Amino acid sequence: MKHVVAALTGALKSLFHPKMLAVMLGPILAAIALWLVAALMFWDAWVGALNALLQSTTVQQWMSHGVLANMSHYLVSTLLLLLLLPAIYVTALLITSIFAMPMMVTHVAQRSYPQLEYKHGGTTLGSVSNSVWATIAYVVGSVVTLPLWLFAPLAVIVPVLLLAYINQRLFRYDALAEHASSEEYMHIAVTSKRDFFILGVAVGVLQFVPVLNLILPVYAGLAFIHLSLAELQRVRNNV
Repeated sequence: MKHVVAALTGALKSLFHPKMLAVMLGPILAAIALWLVAALMFWDAWVGALNALLQSTTVQQWMSHGVLANMSHYLVSTLLLLLLLPAIYVTALLITSIFAMPMMVTHVAQRSYPQLEYKHGGTTLGSVSNSVWATIAYVVGSVVTLPLWLFAPLAVIVPVLLLAYINQRLFRYDALAEHASSEEYMHIAVTSKRDFFILGVAVGVLQFVPVLNLILPVYAGLAFIHLSLAELQRVRNNV
């Protein structure tokens, strides 16, 4: 747990460097713009598809009785909005991972871990493959657990767990790709999976904090860089 706290603290310090300030809002604003345009174009189709999906579950039967029958349209729209929030965040994560992470890793490594040797265990193809599979797993998980999003406290717990998964899956690989060998990456992925998951949960919870969630993709990336490079340093020092 102390390693997670240290990563969050280190990320906060890195966040306010001029280089990081320059990219802080870019990913989330781009993601919001993308999904806003998509919603304007496809909202009715999404509502129809979500209604069709729910009709195959007991949720639709529950919603079709009593007062809820008159509110079902609004409940479906609300559920769709709940889905859009993590969709925006995950899109911002992908944008950060693809376009900002190389610069962020270089910045953190030079300032906080200058002694780490570059072993280039990761590849561009590996990064793309990791991003694709992480996104597919997240989307499948979201669809499978969709009915649970209508019930408190599952409406918060389930999205946070899904975000914890994609946060650590996306950023862990990119954070270590330049510095770790493939063997070191596999070792750290196994031995530090608890810390990675805890950090994923922590930044997943922060995603629900207004205003803070605007800078969270970059902050999350920095936190995973600090945790990953610190763990790599410990492995090489046999600490």
